[in-house]
Amino acid sequence: MKVLVTDPIADAGLDVLREAGHDVRTDYEIEGEDLLEEVSDANALIVRSGTEVTEAVFEAAEELVIVGRAGIGVDNIDRDAATEHGVIVANAPEGNVRAAAEHTVAMAFAAARSIPQAHARLKAGEWAKSDYLGAEVNGKTLGVVGFGRVGQEVAKKLDSLGMDIVTFDPYISEERVERIGAELVEFEECIERADFLTVHTPLTPETEDLISDEELDLLEGGYLVNCARGGVVDEDALAAKVEDGTVAGAALDVFAEEPLPEDSPLLYVDDIIVTPHLGASTEAAQENVATSTAEQVVAALQNEPVMNALNAPSIDESAFPRLEPYVELAETAGKVAAQLLDGRIESIEVTYEGDIADEDIDFVTASALKGVFAPLEWQVNAVNAPQIAEDRGVDVTESKTKQAEDFQSLISVAVSDGEDEVSVDGTLFAGNDPRIVRVDGYRVDAIPHGRMVITRNTDEPGVIGLIGTVMGNHGVNIAGMFNAREAIGGEALTVYNVDGEVPDAAREELESDERVIGVRYITLNGQS
Repeated sequence: MKVLVTDPIADAGLDVLREAGHDVRTDYEIEGEDLLEEVSDANALIVRSGTEVTEAVFEAAEELVIVGRAGIGVDNIDRDAATEHGVIVANAPEGNVRAAAEHTVAMAFAAARSIPQAHARLKAGEWAKSDYLGAEVNGKTLGVVGFGRVGQEVAKKLDSLGMDIVTFDPYISEERVERIGAELVEFEECIERADFLTVHTPLTPETEDLISDEELDLLEGGYLVNCARGGVVDEDALAAKVEDGTVAGAALDVFAEEPLPEDSPLLYVDDIIVTPHLGASTEAAQENVATSTAEQVVAALQNEPVMNALNAPSIDESAFPRLEPYVELAETAGKVAAQLLDGRIESIEVTYEGDIADEDIDFVTASALKGVFAPLEWQVNAVNAPQIAEDRGVDVTESKTKQAEDFQSLISVAVSDGEDEVSVDGTLFAGNDPRIVRVDGYRVDAIPHGRMVITRNTDEPGVIGLIGTVMGNHGVNIAGMFNAREAIGGEALTVYNVDGEVPDAAREELESDERVIGVRYITLNGQS
């Protein structure tokens, strides 16, 4: 089959394609109408960031099976158009793990020993030996915010150099952390105890400016390293804290805006080291990315599972129409359950009751995991979510029963931190209309969409009125309400659909009333 490669990749990847018997065409300058003509009979397209894979490309490429992105980011690929045209989009997120970890370690050493600054002055003719008194890493504490693949690799490398490791990650089990030789702590403690702090989280609305003034004050006298994602660290705050001596130094490879603007304050503080997003720039990483992408293309062209597919369900084509609505329902139930649990997630249980139990539901379970882990990784999808659970030591169980008391089919997603558990049950009404029908055993009938508020309170007169009044005073309109209770005068649970964001002040005001046991603000469908 014809494989078109329009951005340079390592020869190792091209060799994989050719050895599989495919006709590989490379053209690294092609664009516009020429690209549309060349892709018209291609079965696979491999790109990096230089090729814009637009809807026009998919319309022109009637034979296209897969677009492989040799790297992580897929901003240059119209994934909605790909899905509409039945084309798999796959990336290579793991190929640069080792390279990114090694660059992080190198940046930590560079900051601790002022290597770039001393080098520049010596090149300029100055022997500034007395101006630089470095810090050793042996016996120091490394704080790791985000303990995914790269964070774990950094921890292993620096642990072997005599560092004590503490980490904050709400989506990893304590057993997994201890196995690596680290200690799992809360966010503020992780920063406060760190002599060196390294960040390994995706950039999401929740993590934007995660490290800002208050956090940098907790890091007093320490060093900050960010080789993960720009925007997680407040760059203005960092420049100010390093310049005034609160933070001893910093090293950054990623930035909120790239290329880094000439007026960035980071460029004018001597103890801040910057590199131009070099984390994946090693020969080995580029080969890994190329071969991983090529192997996925080969798999897709052989109708085999594509492990890093971002939009392709591993479901038999004939069963997909029946299962498709349950895929979204399971993901939503996972999102709601994860947002209701206070502790870090150590186990996930997905249960199927009724007709759905007769189906091959592996992909539905994976979608539930995707919902649970949605805030966690750069690209969490139904293909890689089970692997993420395994990497983080989260136990996943799946059970089926053909018996269903109240519904034709029911999906339950339960998450636990080892002590407390939250369960969310969902079903489909006529016309594939999704509903949340139980939360922790409380019977409700809630529409899982947009913004929701879930309250627990004592069942007594005036409480629902109080909640409505407080919401109204804070400008939040209630679109729907679904109430359930254990018994008269016992504990009640209510789900509210709301039209706007619920401010912290509204939640704090509600929880200050002794009748209100707890308030949770839930966001779905990309809302904030």
